[in-house]
Amino acid sequence: MGRSLTVSTFHCSPQVLAMNASRGRRQEAAGPKGRRAHRPREQDRDVQLSKALSYALRHGALKLGLPMGPDGFVPLDTLLQLPQFCSFSVEDVQRVVDTNGKQRFALQPGEPGAGPLIRANQGHSLKVPELELIPLETPQALPLVLVHGTFWQHWPSILLKGLSCRGRTHIHLAAGLLGDPGVISGMRPNCEVAVFINGPLALADGIPFFRSANGVILTPGNADGVLPPKYFKEALQLRPTRKPLSLAGNEETECQSDPKHSSRGRRMTQQ
Repeated sequence: MGRSLTVSTFHCSPQVLAMNASRGRRQEAAGPKGRRAHRPREQDRDVQLSKALSYALRHGALKLGLPMGPDGFVPLDTLLQLPQFCSFSVEDVQRVVDTNGKQRFALQPGEPGAGPLIRANQGHSLKVPELELIPLETPQALPLVLVHGTFWQHWPSILLKGLSCRGRTHIHLAAGLLGDPGVISGMRPNCEVAVFINGPLALADGIPFFRSANGVILTPGNADGVLPPKYFKEALQLRPTRKPLSLAGNEETECQSDPKHSSRGRRMTQQ
């Protein structure tokens, strides 16, 4: 690219040559799977844009100076003027909104001459009083299945204290496990533990439930932002194989929840 490269000649010791030869044989044996898979650049950009949108629309709007309406919508033109979005276009945002499998975002026309508006459908730590959540006020309105996905590192605390909003305005529940008909969101795809909730019992005790625009079931929990263990129906280990878990707490649970059990689980936070 306009610069000349100078090639230097140097000598390696026999030990280094042997190590390099051995490394080369391992890489050759590994074949294509041994190489890091490179995603198309557009896909990488879409992931970057989706993450930036999630932060701005769920958590950072006030810090970023975005004018957010009570329904969670912000002007798209204003958002795209922020430095972290300067390399993205309206078409890029439209593509991410349209192709997001979990339907995290929504676009709608703004006032005449004002341009489109965008919001996150759920997952806010910001207060959004008019998020267009549908109240589920009777046992019949609740899905037959309510499940929260989490990771082994959180399981002992959840078993003892219950599910917490953890800084968000709601606890997220799915109307089934990922892969079940109609379930597109509500838990991470790599969750290790599924906690099934007795919705009618919680509802009878005054704990509200809502359905978001993309089908996630949300609850603020009790006055402390917690859904206590008394509302747990059952729990299921999801990985590496599916099997029931005790809700009583025992040595097996403590062993499975050891942080060494899953290096990936250590890096993840409860959804």
